[in-house]
Amino acid sequence: MTTTTLKGATKMAQEANEAPARAAAQLQLNADLVRAAGERLRELAPPFAATLARGSSDQAAAFAKFLLETYAGVPTLSHAPSVGSLYQATSSRFAGVPLIAISQSGGSPDLIAAAEDAKRQGALVIAIVNVVDSPLAERADIVIPVHAGSETSVAATKSFVCTLVALAHLVAEWSQDAGLLAALGTIGDVLHNAADADWTQAVPLLRDADDMLVLGRGPTLPIAGEAALKLKETSSLHAEAFSSAEVAHGPMTLVGEGDPVLVLAPLDVARTGLRERLEDFAARGARVIAAGLPEDIAAAQLVLPMRTDVHPAAGAIAQIQSFYALAEALSLARGRNPDSPPHLNKVTRTL
Repeated sequence: MTTTTLKGATKMAQEANEAPARAAAQLQLNADLVRAAGERLRELAPPFAATLARGSSDQAAAFAKFLLETYAGVPTLSHAPSVGSLYQATSSRFAGVPLIAISQSGGSPDLIAAAEDAKRQGALVIAIVNVVDSPLAERADIVIPVHAGSETSVAATKSFVCTLVALAHLVAEWSQDAGLLAALGTIGDVLHNAADADWTQAVPLLRDADDMLVLGRGPTLPIAGEAALKLKETSSLHAEAFSSAEVAHGPMTLVGEGDPVLVLAPLDVARTGLRERLEDFAARGARVIAAGLPEDIAAAQLVLPMRTDVHPAAGAIAQIQSFYALAEALSLARGRNPDSPPHLNKVTRTL
């Protein structure tokens, strides 16, 4: 397959480039709503929280889990949609528990059914959606719009970035964490800077790859998951995401001479041990492509530009903003159309 689409002219690129401004506007538009939601959740003081999502939204849910557990001190589980949609077996222990349902469209039947089942058990359903008049939003107790605007490319970009910002906003207001609250005030600038960072220099190292690993840890593990998903969707490249700690427990044996490894390094304590891990990969002859603190990624064959003087959560969101331009360029270089990957639809109607 060949394509005549010019780099930067695809819907994927255009929509990804909207994300910084959309995210900054979202924070202003949602300020009162999210402040009130945070107060309500503090008063509720639930024993745990749960997320409900699929696809890219499930990677956003993993980011929410990280934030809730590390900043709000709230244990968080991933609620499998089929438990509610197929089995209708949501536990009565969900009574008084916030269920954060994440969906760009708010139209996936299984998420709607699972949210309904949880609500029957007394869960507080919080919908994080782009489409505010969607069926999922109609069933929610609290609706937090991500304000990404219309998104037509099958490969979600700005809606994912805006969802991460909305989740960080919710957790910041819930936890009243001063650092996270302050980081939100600079997120627009951080994302604009990330959009300008050129990660497309990695295309020659990835153009002919058949498979690869994408590594993250802590706040960047969900970002690695989203990056791996996008590489599958837009480039038909078999990419798998792993924790930089977990990769040593087996997957490391898959990496050898010339194999590409994309590393999205965290800016917090999760960077522990990363330098040694990348030195291991380099010694095996792997092509390590990395973004992070210079001292952590010195063994990389290619260092990707990113700001490192930012809050770790903001840094993680910035990495996916920068990555989308790489994904788009790689897709085109491999002769594919990132706006319309084969066999995929914008709204996945899983039952």
